[in-house]
Amino acid sequence: MKRDGNKIRAWLVERRISVSDVARDAGIARSVVSETIHGRRNNRKALRALVAVGCPPRLLALPEDMKAQQAA
Repeated sequence: MKRDGNKIRAWLVERRISVSDVARDAGIARSVVSETIHGRRNNRKALRALVAVGCPPRLLALPEDMKAQQAA
């Protein structure tokens, strides 16, 4: 499954969570989070921060190694 950045952004907007908030929580640049949201990157810190704010893993198309962590 390919990551749909528009759905992830809509989810964030509905909950009034900014990409900058996620980046700050993860301790990484906003651009890294944005690129991860839109599938141009697969940054694990960004993905973990998105999961931590409640973003549904099904929207994130998590890499296999992170799916195993979610199930544990």
